[in-house]
Amino acid sequence: MSAPLRIAVLGAESSGKSTLCEALARRYASVWVPEYLREFVDTMGRVPFEDDQFGIARTQRAREDAAVAQAGRYLFCDTTPLMTALYSRVYWGRVDAQLAELARSHDYALTLVTATDTPWTPDGLQRESEEVREMVHRMVLAELNERKIPFLLVQGDLPQRMRQVEQALAALAPS
Repeated sequence: MSAPLRIAVLGAESSGKSTLCEALARRYASVWVPEYLREFVDTMGRVPFEDDQFGIARTQRAREDAAVAQAGRYLFCDTTPLMTALYSRVYWGRVDAQLAELARSHDYALTLVTATDTPWTPDGLQRESEEVREMVHRMVLAELNERKIPFLLVQGDLPQRMRQVEQALAALAPS
């Protein structure tokens, strides 16, 4: 069996990435890689410092690599090192060289971006504000366009998003 196709799911806070990944993994009888940052914040009881960023991104990517063995046709990745680099720019105005290098290796078969058309909900230390969510959303789109990374902006409620992704996956790898 060939390696699963990695599907990157990017987006700002509270835009439905985890919900979409979990639903897609169920739909395609596969697995998804949760966002490590959430575990980091819960375990450490704090938001990351700048020098935590590379380790967070490296752990995220290592968990993707480990999940390949359990994945079906697709591996759904709730965020990537690219998002960690973007948040480094938001909070510290720069991206460390190791993190920038890791973020350059955006080698996914499909990149999805979750729209900010879902209600913003607070989530402890994990989420800041609706204003930050909108700013980060614009930054994600600009970064992908600048890097010439094609992406699908998924919008609407979960069933609508699922249909959009199903069509994109069918076009990507017809059965």
